[in-house]
Amino acid sequence: MTTLTSTRPYPIKEPSARPWGRWSVRAVALTYLTVMLILPLAVIVRYGLQDGLRGIWESLTQPVAWHALKLTLWTAAIMALINAVMGTLTAYVLVRYTFPGKALLNGVIDLPFAIPTLVTGVTLVVLYGPQSALGSWLDRALGLRIIFAPPGIILALLFVAFPFVVRTVQPVLEALDRDQEEAAATLGAGAWTIFRRVTLPPLAMPLISGTLLSFARAIGEFGAIVIVAGNLPLRSQTAAVYVYGEIEAGNQRDASAISVVMLAIAFALVLLVDYLQPRSARRAQEEPR
Repeated sequence: MTTLTSTRPYPIKEPSARPWGRWSVRAVALTYLTVMLILPLAVIVRYGLQDGLRGIWESLTQPVAWHALKLTLWTAAIMALINAVMGTLTAYVLVRYTFPGKALLNGVIDLPFAIPTLVTGVTLVVLYGPQSALGSWLDRALGLRIIFAPPGIILALLFVAFPFVVRTVQPVLEALDRDQEEAAATLGAGAWTIFRRVTLPPLAMPLISGTLLSFARAIGEFGAIVIVAGNLPLRSQTAAVYVYGEIEAGNQRDASAISVVMLAIAFALVLLVDYLQPRSARRAQEEPR
């Protein structure tokens, strides 16, 4: 049996001259962005600024609020520095070495994005709490209290923000050409010199971006902190927990004012990251291969 096939080409559909499709897509995206992000942020800014900048200053300079904000910032800063070093080291190991369980470890790094942060807090309390063997030993032998103290806050932030530096540095490290490292090794440079003078410079911008993102993420962390910090004013109460306490007490003015300050800090950091990332990509393209 002979099969007849048509050789006549299918008619090509001309693109519609009416732009309603493109405008519909934009309208849906912008409406979603407005409802989900801009509207809630606008409401909190409106409440925070209802008494003007003077009202924010009065709310911010209350001893409990000021201590909570300072505690948030310095614990987030320490976490970000540790995260920068250990995140870069982890990314380097994942890219440059092969070992059993590497794929599993690579997946575990994203776990903080998936699990509830309350679970992180409970995990740390079980591990380092005064009732645990490790926590009681640290308290008894070294005088180091982890839970309901700043060290517990830093540990919780390290867990929550760990993926940011790794996932920012890792793709840049994978794309690096290793010819320059091999040339430096041929000239007699040691491993540390090669890393410091050849490998690290292209990683500087992604490293800064990842560190700033982890710092911004840490400022607003609540779930893990409320478990490990104990909500003790002037001792272990962070800004996010302070806001929660003020909301429960019906003091919406102070809660909104501190929220606006936290929002401004986080937004400034995100804008800085958005400014740095295109330059990092452009510099990577200009690197000689």
